[in-house]
Order: sequence, then C-alpha cells, then structure tokens
Amino acid sequence: MTADVDDGTAIWVLPATADAAPREITCHMFGVDELAWSPDGARLAYTTDYDPDDPEELGPKPGAPSVRVTRRIDYKMDGRGYVGDRRTHVFLVDVSSGGRRRLTTELVDHRSPQWSPDGRRLALVMARSEQQGTQLVLLDVESGHSQAITSAGGIVESWAWSPDGEHLVYAGDPEHSLQLDFFRFEVATGITRRLTDDVQAELEGQPVWVDVGHVLFHSIRRGSSGLELLDTETGSTELLERADCRGGEISVDAAARLVVQARTTLTSTADIIVFDRQSGAARALTGYATPVLTEHPPALSEKLSVPHDGYMIDAWLIKPPDFDPARRYPVILDVHGGPSSSHGPRFIDHQQCWATHGFLVISPNPRGSTSYGRHFARQVIRDWGGGDFRDLMAVVDAVLELPYADPQRTGIFGISYGGYMTAWTISQTERFKAAICGEPIFDLESDYGTSDVAFNGLERHGGGPPHAERQWYAAHSPSTFAHRTRTPTLIFHGEADARCPIGQSEQMFTALKKAGCEVEYVRYPGGSHMFFLVGPPEHRADFLARTLAWFSEHLGGPKPAAAD
Repeated sequence: MTADVDDGTAIWVLPATADAAPREITCHMFGVDELAWSPDGARLAYTTDYDPDDPEELGPKPGAPSVRVTRRIDYKMDGRGYVGDRRTHVFLVDVSSGGRRRLTTELVDHRSPQWSPDGRRLALVMARSEQQGTQLVLLDVESGHSQAITSAGGIVESWAWSPDGEHLVYAGDPEHSLQLDFFRFEVATGITRRLTDDVQAELEGQPVWVDVGHVLFHSIRRGSSGLELLDTETGSTELLERADCRGGEISVDAAARLVVQARTTLTSTADIIVFDRQSGAARALTGYATPVLTEHPPALSEKLSVPHDGYMIDAWLIKPPDFDPARRYPVILDVHGGPSSSHGPRFIDHQQCWATHGFLVISPNPRGSTSYGRHFARQVIRDWGGGDFRDLMAVVDAVLELPYADPQRTGIFGISYGGYMTAWTISQTERFKAAICGEPIFDLESDYGTSDVAFNGLERHGGGPPHAERQWYAAHSPSTFAHRTRTPTLIFHGEADARCPIGQSEQMFTALKKAGCEVEYVRYPGGSHMFFLVGPPEHRADFLARTLAWFSEHLGGPKPAAAD
C-alpha cells in the first residue's frame, strides 16, 4: 500500500498476520503508483517520476533561478503540469531490505509493469508523446536489456501474460485507426499474430488469461459493458454477459470462475459486482450509495436509437425521478468528449443533478463515438462539426417529438470535444436557449500549438499541421463563426488545463462578448482538464450548483402540458 508522508509518498507493507505492524520500505518525492508484486513476493516493481536533473530527489537547490528551459515538445502534461525532462520510470525494491534501483533509462514515460510468471521479465509500455504512441516492451529485470514487441508509433492499451509465460496478448492499434484489436506475441520466436480485425468494441482494462487458450476481457459495445472470452488461437470471441452498465477493471479468482468488477448504472454509483462464469449470474457485493439513493431516488432513464444518414444513433434519455408524461420538460443535450469516447448506461453526477431538478437530459453517441467499430469512429476524421453535428441535431429532433419534451426550452452542454461541439453548435443554430461550454477547443490552430497532445491528434484528424491544412483548421473552428452566436452561454475552465488550454475559453469569451452575446466566464484556479471529477470538492460542488443555476435561469423547470 502507499501513503502520503511529509517528504513524498511511501510504500508500506503490512504482513497478513495477527498483530503485525506496517513497515515502510521506500519513499519517493513525486509519488508512487502501479505496484506489482513479483511472483515470489520478494520484490515490488512500481512507477514513480524521475528527474535526471535531481536523481536523489533533493528538490530545488537554494538560490536556484526560477527559470524553466526545455527542448522537448512534450514538456507539459495535463494533471502534472510542467514536467521538463521528468518522466515516469519503473523502479524495483527489495521488500526485506528496502534496497531499490531504477530499471528503465530512456527519457520517456513508462507504465504498468507486469511480471512474467517466472519473475525474470517485466512487460510494460513506453509512452512516446512526440508520436502519441505507446510501445510494448519486455524488460529483463537483472540485465536491464529491453526487447520491443510493438513499433514506436502505434498504440498499446492493455496486455497480459499467458499462465506459462510463453505468450502475451495485447490490445493495440498500430495504425491509429481509432479501433483497438487483439494481438498475440510469442516470446520464444518474437512473432506477433493479429487475432481480431475490427472487434467493434471499446476494450477497457487489462485482459485476464483464464486458461492456456482463452483470455477474458471487458468490452463496451454500443455504449454498454460486457464480459467476453477471446480464443487465443482462432481470434473468435464468445459473449459471456452483456449488462446495462459501465464497468471497470476485472479480476478473477484462482479457479477463474468468479469475475470481480466495479460497475455503475444509470441508477447506481459504482459498486463491486461478482459474476459467476458457471451460472452466468451476477450479484452485488457492495451498495455504498444505497442509503443516499433510497432517500434521494435517482433519475429514470431509457435508451433510444435514432435512424439518421444510414446509421442508428444511440442515446440515453434521463428523466426526473417523479417524471409525469402529462407535463412538459426542458431538454438538455449533453455531448461527450473525445471524440473517441462514448456515452452509456452509467451514473453521471451532473446528469443526475439536472434530471432530479426537473430536466430531461439526452446523451447521444454521434459519429466518431467509440464502441461501434472502426468505420463509425473514423467518420469524424476531417469532418469535425459535420456528420457529428447532424447526428446530434437528429437526436434532439427525435426527443422533441415526444409529447413531454418542450421544444421551446432546450439547452446544450459539453466538455472538451463536447465543449468544441457546444461552441460549434451555437455558432451554427439559435435553436438552443442556453449553453454551457466547458474547457472547449475553440480555435483549432492555436489549440494545435498550445495543447499537450493536439500537435498529434489534430494532425491525424485534420490531415496535417496548420500550415499544410490551414483551410481545414479555419473551416472547422468555432472561432471562425463565433460572431454569429446569440445563445446565452456559461463558459467554465480549469486554469491549469494543459489538454485544452485556458486560452481556448479566453478566446471564446472575448468573441462572444464582442458578438453581444450574454456570457458568463468561470475559472477554477489550479484545475486540470478533469477538475470537475478529480478536483477539490468545493470546485466540484460549485460546478454542479452553477450549471444547474444557469439552466434553471434560462430554461426553467417542468410545466403543465397545457402551458404552451
């Protein structure tokens, strides 16, 4: 386990015997993460930040000038701030003696070390920000020799050793095609074989070998989670369970019969679930929020599928707990980020907050969303604000045909790419009576040069850098059309956001003010890109209260059906 101490974060060991006392075995200034026990229990591999200019972790020298100099394009990272040459490395510590050493040397980030069954090697990824790639490598623990399994420019998200240590199965995307697939690597020969081609699902979390020929994995298809088996010879998959939920990492018992997973639904926060592979039954081990949700019932929901442009666009409609079809409700469109992401049947705080105060919330998966396969995900390439925008409007049109949806009181909300779509939408139409735009991408060209990742992502989505594709960057930037915006808009942003830097919202605020639009701008000091989920409680509470107040002021609450 780890614990924060005065001079950093320490690793502690607590023997599983009666009256045993915990013992600190090592400590690091920059925190400790991803602990991995060796098979014999004698060593721990883990990751921590390592600064080549301060290898002993002594901190800034007294009187040193407060100047930062870099030659790297990846000198900052969201959530970590300015990193310079500081990168995450893998260390090894002897549990008995506390002696430790750094195993990795290259100045890139290293993640998720996993021991081979014989304890001789670690499989881990090296994240190369210059190429936005993650490379899977094998590292010999004693010699330090590394063997690359994948190319430096591809993507590897997860991997697992076979029980006999002869193979690795990993989920990767060597072509940056926006769809992960499974591959099998043979350790003895170094041969990699592709097992699937467009598995048409999000592959989240680490796969788990359940026997020598099968891997259990968590999939998300059309927004919903499931458990599936992969045959590591044929590449065929078998569905074990598809649940109306969103799940996380999976773990299995020694017999590989019971699967443990944290899951959330539209009506429950995350709880620990056990799935029995033999019976096919799932049961909850925890009910952390049950007392609160009993006293304050969660929102109701239903799934919609809207045909548009040859696609079926899935969406989840969130309704007030006391929903009455005889009333008319204001509607809020919630656009997910990404665009390589997806909505689904999960508990989202702000959606629950708005729905329980009398709003309908619609969360769709337009073109570009994941969990629908490679073709659907790639429809957004070179078409930001095109097919995705039309899909969103088609879903809104379908919802507004419902007798209890009020077409005169509609709002739109989005964060990150959802913020981009919000800024884009209100520059294209005046159908929405209120907008909330969080941490947006407002001007694609300036985002390219200031974001911690856009110098790669926008090249892939736009076909090249701004100097080569200036027309595309301008034609697909909300900044180009912001002068037409008339929708009352609340903009919010974490001031330390490196993913969509705060200059994006500053530009948007200025543009909307100059356009004569009603606009309010809220900045959260120290907030990263995900402050509304992981930031200080007072910021998260303010975000919920402020967004609810904005929509309440501009859209109002439910009305009797005869009111219109």
